[in-house]
This record gives sequence, C-alpha cells and structure tokens, in this order.
Amino acid sequence: MTRHDALQSVLADPRFGKDARLWTTFREGRLPQGWPLLNFVAVPGMTTADGEDHRRLRGLVTQAFTPRRIAALAPAVEARAIALLDGIGRPEGAFDLRARYAYPLPMQVIGELLGLAEEQQDHLHELCDTMVSSSATPEASMAAQRDLNALLASVVAAKRAEPGDDLTSALIEARESGDELSEAELVGTLLLMLIAGHETTLNLISNAVRALLAHPDQLRLLREGARPWSAAVEETLRYDSPVGQFPMRYATEDVEVGGALIRRGEAVLASYAAAGRDDGQHPEADRFDLDRAARHLSLGHGPHFCLGSALARLEAETALRHLFGRHPALALAEGRENEPIASFVSNGARSLWVTV
Repeated sequence: MTRHDALQSVLADPRFGKDARLWTTFREGRLPQGWPLLNFVAVPGMTTADGEDHRRLRGLVTQAFTPRRIAALAPAVEARAIALLDGIGRPEGAFDLRARYAYPLPMQVIGELLGLAEEQQDHLHELCDTMVSSSATPEASMAAQRDLNALLASVVAAKRAEPGDDLTSALIEARESGDELSEAELVGTLLLMLIAGHETTLNLISNAVRALLAHPDQLRLLREGARPWSAAVEETLRYDSPVGQFPMRYATEDVEVGGALIRRGEAVLASYAAAGRDDGQHPEADRFDLDRAARHLSLGHGPHFCLGSALARLEAETALRHLFGRHPALALAEGRENEPIASFVSNGARSLWVTV
C-alpha cells in the first residue's frame, strides 16, 4: 500500500492479520530458502502476532514505555547526547555524523533499557544491519539471524542467572510468573526492540539532519525559536520515513481497499515512505516544510502502533537540539557521497559526512 488513506485503512482493519500462516505463499512453503525478509514475517513476537497473543505480548513490554518512564529517561538521553558531542569535539575535516552521533545515541539508550553490555552493542548493530539489508546473500542473512538469536539467547541466560533493573529481566520474570511468554517469543521480542529501538531512530536523526542542512530556510526557523524541534522530527517522519517498507499483512478474507481487490491469503506490504509523499494527503509532498500539519503513518497506526514512539521522538528532538546548538556552522561535506542503505526495510544513508 502506497497511498496514505489506503494504508491507514489496512493498518486498522482486523481483516488483515500479521501471522504468516495466513499467507498462502508461506503456508504452502513456496518461499525460497534464505529469503531476506523471512526474519520479518516468521520470527515470533509482537509484529507477527494477532488478537489476544498480540495484546499479551504488547502488555508485557508496555511497562517500559509509560509516559512516566519516558520522562524519567530524558535527563539520561540529554547527558548521552552531550557526552557524544564532547567526544567528537571540533574536528577540522569531514566526519561521519551517522557513525559518531546518530548511531551511538539510540543504541546506548536501548542497550541500557534492555540491559545489554556495551561491548556487545557494536556487534549487535552489525548483525541487525545484515538482517535488514536487501543486498546481503541468503547465506549471510541466515547466518546473521542465527548469530543474533544465539547472542540474545545468551543475554537471556545471563539475566536469568543474575537479574538486573532492565526490561530483559522483567520479561523473564513475567514468563516465569506464568504469563506464558515462550522462549522464542522472549528472544523475538528482544530482537524487535533492538532493531526498532536503534535502527529506526538512527535513521530518523540522520534523515532529519540531512533534510535540515539541505533546507537552510527551515533550519533558520528552528534556530530562531520560531518553530519547535518537534516540528522537524514530525516533518522528517513524513518526508523521509526511517522505515521504507515493513512486511507484511495478510487478508483473512477478500477485501477491497482503495479500489483494489485483495484476495484472502494475499500479502500486503506497508510502504510508509511512499505514503508520506502522497500528494493526495500532503500538498507539495516533496517539499520539506515545518509549517505543515505533518500527519504521517511512519510510526504505524492501529493495534500495532509503535510502542517506542515517544522515546524515538525524545531521542531525535534531543539529538537535533544539542547538535545544532553546539555547531551553528554544521554543513554537509562537499565531495563526500552518502550512499543509501541497501535495504528494503530501513530507509536512510550508510553515512552522513559533515563539517563543523
């Protein structure tokens, strides 16, 4: 689905499920071995569950994202942003802002939330990158999935032996208190939170910086205090969604959406990036404009609306405010290419070369 209204309709329609067993192609075993998107449609967890199973899994994680918990995280997010900028200093030449700022900030935050050791985080990021890549070979994709599952299983084992004040320990306790969270669901939930908790926010921060540097008139409004930093975050979510497409939803009966008939057992792909550029919903959709009412679907809609949306917004607003406050002369580096990520799901650039 590429049109805003049609996609919004599908996201809220109970006639479209998330369980891959509803998909005729999957159920009949017709997917090729090593299909890159298999991780997204078959791993047990919130994004592949429906109805009561989805409510149960979501309820176990909701505790980490209450308004009070998010508000309590704000000072730590701010301190991490400042520390990262202190570490970067004022380099004389170009540097990769994505690698040195946009990536470590959300990774450190979600790592602390899940109780991940700092020395594990870079390796976890590399494995997540391979999982969301559309250019990885089937062998590499399957190896990344195995390694990631094994690493997260080892985290679960360590937390079971020595629980901490983190979400992983809380999920283990919930499972062992009779909340029926299976081992596969536990690892799948951690995988979802790891990818959604850093990969998407990383893209959101990078895409926002790139858009603002390419639109100095809009950046000026923010610097002068004429527009809040939240406006930059929301317009980036619409203009350059951190998630390009996310698989998959399946019709449980014949459904007509936007004039198209979707047969029972057929799959629908949610294209958030395309919906954000729908001229029928967003006049002059290709224009980055902080004055528009930036309605978007980039954080989802309906029962599967992103649980971590408030945290992602907090991190992005904090990152932008401190970055541009520290470096008023920040600019895109001339002659340096920022190639797009080779991914069907993740929408961003592999690097963001800037000068200060």
